[in-house]
Parts: sequence; C-alpha cells; structure tokens
Amino acid sequence: MSRYDLGRDDLAALLEDQPSYRASQVFDGFYRRLAEPGELTDLPRALRDRLEHMPEVASAFRCAAENVADRGATLKWLLETSDAKRIETVLMRYRDRTTVCVSSQAGCAMGCTFCATGDAGFGRQLSSGEILEQVVIAARRCRSEGWDPLGNVVLMGMGEPLANFEAVWTAVEVMNRDLGLAARHLTISTVGVVPGIRRLAGKKLQVNLAVSLHAANDLLRDQLVPLNRRYPLRMVMEACEEYRASSGRRISFEWACIEDVNDRPSDARELAALARPLAAHVNLIPLNPTPGGLSRGLRGSGRPRVLSLQAWLKEYGVNATIRQNRGRSIDAACGQLAASGAPVSVRRVPALDSR
Repeated sequence: MSRYDLGRDDLAALLEDQPSYRASQVFDGFYRRLAEPGELTDLPRALRDRLEHMPEVASAFRCAAENVADRGATLKWLLETSDAKRIETVLMRYRDRTTVCVSSQAGCAMGCTFCATGDAGFGRQLSSGEILEQVVIAARRCRSEGWDPLGNVVLMGMGEPLANFEAVWTAVEVMNRDLGLAARHLTISTVGVVPGIRRLAGKKLQVNLAVSLHAANDLLRDQLVPLNRRYPLRMVMEACEEYRASSGRRISFEWACIEDVNDRPSDARELAALARPLAAHVNLIPLNPTPGGLSRGLRGSGRPRVLSLQAWLKEYGVNATIRQNRGRSIDAACGQLAASGAPVSVRRVPALDSR
C-alpha cells in the first residue's frame, strides 16, 4: 500500500475530523508538490506530525540500495515493499530529457529466455500507488539534483504491464491528470499480451505502445518469448493494427539483437514485413548480458552487426534506431533487472529510509 493509492475522497475519509479543505491541501501536496508529509508546511504542525505517523500515508518502499552509473546520469534504486518484495526502478538523464523506467510487478511470469527478471520468477502485482510512487521518487530526485523536470515514463521495468492492466492504467491516468505528464510521454511496453493491447485501443489517452518482439517468425519467437505460443505473431500484429488505427500513435518494436539468432539478413527481411504495414519504428537493442542468457549461449550482437541490421531495415523501408545502452555496469539495462541487491555504488535515499 502506498499513499499514492489514495485519492481525494480517501484522504477526506482519513481526515474527517479536519476542515474539508485539508484533504485537498494534502492531496495537492502529495501529487502536485511531490512533498513528504513533514514538508506540508501549509498544514498545522500537529497535523503534519499526525500524517507522518499514519500507516495509510506512509511510503510503500524502503530503499535497500542506490546504484550509480554513467557518471551519475543513470541511477538504479532497489526498493523493498512492506511484505519484503523487491523491485527496481531506473532513472536516466539524457542531454535533452529525463526518463524513468518503472516496474509494474515484483518479478515476472513471462519467462523470456534472455531476461533476468523472468529468470527470477513472479512475486506479485504492484498496486497503482506503488507504480506511481516510483515516478514520484524519480521526479523528486530530478528536482533535488537541479535537473530538468522528469519528462518521460516508460513501463519497461520488472514485470509485464499488460498482465497488471487495471493498476497500470489507473497509474497512467493519475500520471497524466495529477502529476502533469503528457500522454505522449508515457510508454507501455508488452511482450504481446493481445487482450491488453486491445483494451489499450479502447482508451482515450494516446500513450505510446512498445512491443518487445525479438523475433519475426513464430518458430523462433516461441523459443525466445514463451507467451508467443499463446498469442502468436498474427494475433499480435492484428492487435497492433487495432491500436494504431484507434490511437493514431506510432508503435515501436523492441528488438534485442542476439548474435547469430535474430541479427541476420533473413531476420531483417522478416522484421520489415511486420513493421512496414504498421509504419512501426524499430528499436535495436544489443542484448545485455544476464546469467540466464549466457547459460543458454545467448550473446549480444557486436556493433558492426547491429549497424548492418539497421542498414538492412532501412533498405526495406523501415526506420530503425539503435538504443544507447545505459546502466549496464550496474545491471540496470534492458533485461537486466532482477532485484538482486548487489550494489556497485551505494547511496541512501533519505526520504525512503523509513516507512
């Protein structure tokens, strides 16, 4: 449970002995000012003290570790919940933007063969407030560091967002309405949960959709992404077309480049055949090393092969970019999140040290 699971009415019920406007002050303090209870200086001291000791408005997390990479531009937090589940959240600062990668589940049940989170197994769903609180932690850090305000949220951390649809969508709506993040700066990633993609197509907020594809034929994708056996590529592509037609938003295909597995000319040709009809953008991501992936003989494509794959896709009329790997040295890059708690460089986050 997180304070960000509480709306105005919930806060009003908790503060029913207070003047009615107090609930709005607390709500605005949490959601607009990103304040801790003790920082709500427009409240009487006695009420601030009371809020600081109310379990209902406590933080959902204890920060077990903070790892730093890329000369301070990438931060990874290992966060522990009150029931001892662990998740990871990654904040990345670029020259022109800041992006936080948040988790939607503790662990993951999808079992993709090259993903450390999948190897760790599934713990539980996160609540909408637990998802939101990761965003608030990142936004507060941007402010305290004097960086530009947090601009982008990607649900690409631990877990499959569309397998936790209700909590994820509630969090997305609150990010947009109460945290002031534009829908076009919110991205939901999925390995191809077809019913979830179709539900997204019916929503009004035009968020971005990223599909972790990694293979463009069912034989190979069955091996890399086991969910493909339930929702094969034909079904995934139909759902993507439905989403594109409904939202008008461009779809991205995520492609972890694996040496001699999906980085050959034939793979480029098959990928282009899927991407071109949807006008989809392709993100090429050199596979990041994980214990499970290495044990299965999976290694990332070298830079020359990734560049070749990009060039082949261009020849087929598909726009592809190569994602800059961030946080690899602290196991914070794509596919590496496992909540292992092995710190490289550790600093505490004071606001999270106690619930």
